[in-house]
Amino acid sequence: MSARTIDLDTSNGPSTAYVAMPEKGNGKAVLVIQEWWGLNDHIKDIANRYAVEGFIAIAPDLYRGKVATNADDASKMMHDLAIEDGIDTIKATILKAADEFGISHFGITGYCMGGTFALRAACELVGLSAAAPFYGDIPEESVLSKLRTPTVFISGTKDQWINKEKIAILEDIAERYELPLESLKYEADHAFFNDTRPEVYDAEAAADAWAKVVGFFKDKL
Repeated sequence: MSARTIDLDTSNGPSTAYVAMPEKGNGKAVLVIQEWWGLNDHIKDIANRYAVEGFIAIAPDLYRGKVATNADDASKMMHDLAIEDGIDTIKATILKAADEFGISHFGITGYCMGGTFALRAACELVGLSAAAPFYGDIPEESVLSKLRTPTVFISGTKDQWINKEKIAILEDIAERYELPLESLKYEADHAFFNDTRPEVYDAEAAADAWAKVVGFFKDKL
């Protein structure tokens, strides 16, 4: 695989996206949305892993160059990022990648804050054909009820932020509106997929989730 950076034009100014290109592509692309830390090496590594699987993996920089190294800074950056701004950056990424690589349908995944944006983007943006948000926050019912994109929502039963009550709300809305959403739960903590955080990383759950999501994207895209 190879890596490069592309420039983005958004409503709130320029940004960039990290792109991991497969040696032999399958013609499919996945957007990888960052955690609250920013577009760091962990997110780039996930993009690289998708490229090894044959996908063009594109990780937009929602923070425009800023990366947090502690929870206080990460929290401030996340709360300073307007939902509309993040969604606009994802939209700009779709438009740029469609033009640059000739892609018409994308998958989207994200972790923590990125899961929040991935799920909302799947509800609001065109061009997304599959979504796999990891333990992101649940949008309001008026937004979630618009979901038409096949979605697998991954969560951990030990998660104190995206807790059982929030997952129950998600599942209730999905059932009432007959949304194309599967809720996939692991006996794991928040951020269990992040192998740079040994205090929460769950290798078994992460490996199973990875296999399921890769298979899901290969099937739907």
